[in-house]
Amino acid sequence: MIQAEWHLHTLKFKQPSGTSRGILKQKNTWFIQIYDDTNPEIEGIGECGMLKGLSIDDVPDYEKKLEEVCNNIGYYLINPKEKLADFPSILFGIEMALLSLQNENPFILFPSDFNKGKKGIDINGLIWMGEKEFMFEQIKEKLKTGFTCIKLKIGAIDFEQELSLLAYIRAQFSAKEVEIRVDANGAFSPNDALEKLSRLSEFELHSIEQPIRQKQWVEMAELCEKTPLAIALDEELIGIKTKKDKEFLLSKIKPQYIILKPSLVGGFAHSQEWIDLAKAQNIGWWITSALESNVGLNAIAQWTYTLRNAMPQGLGTGQLYTNNIPSPLVIRKAKLFYDNSKKWRF
Repeated sequence: MIQAEWHLHTLKFKQPSGTSRGILKQKNTWFIQIYDDTNPEIEGIGECGMLKGLSIDDVPDYEKKLEEVCNNIGYYLINPKEKLADFPSILFGIEMALLSLQNENPFILFPSDFNKGKKGIDINGLIWMGEKEFMFEQIKEKLKTGFTCIKLKIGAIDFEQELSLLAYIRAQFSAKEVEIRVDANGAFSPNDALEKLSRLSEFELHSIEQPIRQKQWVEMAELCEKTPLAIALDEELIGIKTKKDKEFLLSKIKPQYIILKPSLVGGFAHSQEWIDLAKAQNIGWWITSALESNVGLNAIAQWTYTLRNAMPQGLGTGQLYTNNIPSPLVIRKAKLFYDNSKKWRF
C-alpha cells in the first residue's frame, strides 16, 4: 500500500533578501515522501514550496491539510489536479514525488542530456531589491560572472534611482549584449504605470513583470495594448484553476508574455496547460522557480529543459541559502548545470 509522510525544513538566506513582500531571512518549505510499505526503502521525494503572502494555499491550516493528504494518500492520488486545486504547492509536491518514485534515481524525474551533465539551461541573473548601492554591487557581480540576461526587482526604492541603475548597465552594454528584464511585483498604480513604462522603455528593456497589482484585468489589458515595453504576467496567474478561466484571462488581457512558477500555479500539468493556451494566442512564456530548495529547483529545471525554450529561464535561486539540500545543481557561465560528480545529500 502506498504511504506518505511529510516534514518541515526551514531554509535560511545567506543574506536578507528584499522582495515585494518585505525582507526575507528564512523560508519554510515542506518535503513529502511517498513509498510502498512493501518496499519502503524505495521512495519518491517532492517539495511543497508554499510562499507566504503569495500562494493561494497560504492558509493557517496548511500543515493540517498536508497531514490529511499524507494520511489519505491513496484517495488524493486519484485525480489530484482536481482534489488539490486549492493547494497548488501540495499538488506540485505530490506530482514531483510520484515522478521521483517511478525512477531508479529519486532525483531524476525527466531523464535528458541536462541531468546527464551534457547540457545546461540558460538563466537570468537575479538582482534583489534593496538600497541603490546594494543593487549596484549585485549588478556588477552578475555582469562580471558572464550573465547576459539580468533581472532587476524594482519598486522598492525611488524610481529615479532605479532608472539610474538601468542607465549604468546601458552605459556599458547595449541591448544586444545584455538583456534586461525588470519585475515590478505590482508596485505601480494604474494611473502612472504607462508613464513609467514609457521611461523604462528608453533603456531597451526586454520586458516588465506585473507592473500593476493582479486582479485589475481592465487596467492591465489597457496597459498591454498601449505599452511601449513588453509586459509579462506573473502573480496574475495565481489562483486561476480551470482551463476555461486561463483561456479567458489570456484573451482578455492579451499580455506579451506569461511567467510560470509551478509551485504557485499547480505543478507541471497546470503549467503545461498555461503554455499550450499561450502558444495558441501567440503569447511568449518562460519558467522560474519560487524560492524552493534544490529539490524543487531540480524538478523544475529538469522539466524546463524538456520544453526546449531558448530564452533565459529564472532558475538561479539554488545558491540563496546556507542550509540548502546539497545537490549536483551548479551555475557556470550563466547556465544551470547538473554536475554528476556531486551527490545529493537529502
